Amino acid sequence: MRIAKITATTVTTAALALGLAACGGSETPAAEPSAAGSADSGGPAFAGKELTLWRLGDSNPEAQKYTDELVAAFQQETGATVKVEWIPWPQVNDKFTAAAAGGAGPDVTEIGNDQVPLWVSQEALAPVTDIVNAGDQAEIPRNLMGMETIDGETYAVPWGGGTRAVLYRKDWFEELKIEVPKTWDELVAAAKKVQAEKGSDVDGFAFNGGSDANHLLGSLAWTAGGEYAVKEGDKWVGKLTEPGFKTGFEQYTSLVTDGLSGKSRLTQNSSDIRTRFANDKVGMYLTASWDLPAIEEESKGKLKSDNLAFFPLPGKDGGEAQAFLGGNDIAVWGAAKEPEAAKEFVKLATNKEWGVRYATDGGLLPVYPEALAKLAEDPAQAPFAAAFAKAKAFPADPNWTEANETKAVLQNAARQVIEGKASVDEALAAANTELEDILNQS
Repeated sequence: MRIAKITATTVTTAALALGLAACGGSETPAAEPSAAGSADSGGPAFAGKELTLWRLGDSNPEAQKYTDELVAAFQQETGATVKVEWIPWPQVNDKFTAAAAGGAGPDVTEIGNDQVPLWVSQEALAPVTDIVNAGDQAEIPRNLMGMETIDGETYAVPWGGGTRAVLYRKDWFEELKIEVPKTWDELVAAAKKVQAEKGSDVDGFAFNGGSDANHLLGSLAWTAGGEYAVKEGDKWVGKLTEPGFKTGFEQYTSLVTDGLSGKSRLTQNSSDIRTRFANDKVGMYLTASWDLPAIEEESKGKLKSDNLAFFPLPGKDGGEAQAFLGGNDIAVWGAAKEPEAAKEFVKLATNKEWGVRYATDGGLLPVYPEALAKLAEDPAQAPFAAAFAKAKAFPADPNWTEANETKAVLQNAARQVIEGKASVDEALAAANTELEDILNQS
């Protein structure tokens, strides 16, 4: 049952992220005294305590190194130990569901920003408002907390921003004398040339129809002026049948109907595409730099970053497409066994030193304005800065996860069209009704 109303949605631009100070005034609020210091007995306050930390995704050397060093710093500062569990992304929803129902859960967890409203509605996250109002965290722009702030309380601290750009085979482009696309037509032409030279079983630009499909579809629909749904009073009203969304949806399905991506792979997500990319079966796809270590590993070292590069997804009429504003947060679990120590861990993990390191080591965008500005000056990161400038979030509703992942409303609509089982108008009308029913559940 939904227990809170979302009071803000997130529509973030780089200008806001770079220019906004913390809410409430020009001065940074003073940090509260830390509970991590010495206890009255003279020892660390949390000596003998053990926290459980859930990190999401598959570990890689850089992520493991960061986590090990963060845990060591926390133990030195507080005396508490930390047990780290890595939860693969396909298992996250099941793990969270079991933990929220009273199963074994963490003290602290990494969490996708668009997942926060859902788990707040399940009373699974503890408020961390005091953390974001003090110390370094008070400098994190409040416009980055639209999905984390519910009824005046903040339930997760932004840890790293995630937006996407087009990863492409730089070596193939150079070999085939393909210029980096700046328009959608140029992207289509580049994809077709890759397929003509590298084989028809290669996806020139891979269609994502899996669990994270809306990162691609959303970019195309938003750029065309579309919306998924908007809040009118207390009710969500679907906008899937309006011209802007329809234009982006048709552009999305055309990746398959125009032959740029194989019809046999309609349910592949970015992880599936990454594996094919690592095996010379994809020329371009929408992702982020966090895929690079896995690509090198899955290609057995053949594909290194020197062979690859990124460019902003172009809009249909030129310019950069409006990217999805994703990112990862860190939160205190509502049933944490050691809630005070858990809050101390979140404070440490999200301060300027460890927060910026989390983002930059993990291929994400730092949430601190000064660090973000420096990153935008790096040519390798410039495409992400450009994408971040037009980033936008999905509807900030606890039921969005059901529509996006469990029921796969838009993914199913796209398959209906691609397989010739429904027209675009028919598929979107049905999807619009289903989306409204899901978002307006109480």
